[in-house]
Amino acid sequence: MTTTQKQKLQMAIEEALVCVEKEIKELQDLTKPIKPECALGSLARFELMNDQDIYEKTLQENLLRHKKLLLAESKVNKEDFGLCIECDEEINFERLLLIPESTHCMECLQS
Repeated sequence: MTTTQKQKLQMAIEEALVCVEKEIKELQDLTKPIKPECALGSLARFELMNDQDIYEKTLQENLLRHKKLLLAESKVNKEDFGLCIECDEEINFERLLLIPESTHCMECLQS
């Protein structure tokens, strides 16, 4: 991987981190306990609680992605960054731009 490609990946990681951190803050607000006075009735409260479960799952997924992005950021300048952890082949650069925390090539993901 060239130095220019690594710089592009570093920028992609930084942009992804900003987006994920923003989404995490929003989801943390949405997963706060529901006050009894917020509900119009038992059905509305049940719907709010159901939505909150979905927000909590999404929050957990975003927290995991945040950790993976931080790990990718710490490794982007290392020699083995961008290599599949299973077959040791290079991960497609376009894939890394879209999903910078990728650790597998498409072939290994599909098998």
